[in-house]
Amino acid sequence: MKNPTLENVPFLDGKLLVAMPGMGDPRFEKAVVFICAHSAEGAMGLMINKPAKELKFDDLMTQLGIDWDGELASPKVHHGGPVEHGRGFVLHSRDYESEGSSMKIGDDFGMTATLDILTDIALGKGPKRALLALGYTGWAPGQLEAELQANGWLIADVDKELVFAAKDSDKWQLAIEGLGIDPRMLSAEGGRA
Repeated sequence: MKNPTLENVPFLDGKLLVAMPGMGDPRFEKAVVFICAHSAEGAMGLMINKPAKELKFDDLMTQLGIDWDGELASPKVHHGGPVEHGRGFVLHSRDYESEGSSMKIGDDFGMTATLDILTDIALGKGPKRALLALGYTGWAPGQLEAELQANGWLIADVDKELVFAAKDSDKWQLAIEGLGIDPRMLSAEGGRA
């Protein structure tokens, strides 16, 4: 079998990866991953539907020593993935940019991984919409392409409402349905024609 190449898969920045049933890695069961960066060097994304139930935004702000009165809406805290799970990433609307620290992702999203965004959120100067992820999902060169060829993921267009407003427990099904697929019809077995 030929090694997967980027000739077979377009760059997926700003797309969603939706885990197929039977993926084989329990960490990604029914995961929805927002791809922040994808190139010949690999890929990086944030799971957007796995809440960090043991950690609340208020607790995190206290741990970081950021004054937070809790009156403003706080972003949900998620497990972004198994890599560097002690590091925080904020996926947010493009109405916010931290000079030199925010990565633009398409027309509607940005990602910032510095403390200034949390301070700005606490001061009411942050983005209108945000999702905080601890850790990220990463792929080495060719790894994501191989997982796509092995039918581990579906690729979906991103929807702001799905990312920021949908219930975490509904995001996987909504992403599948957004592709025009009935989730009950998906097989855990992959195939090739």
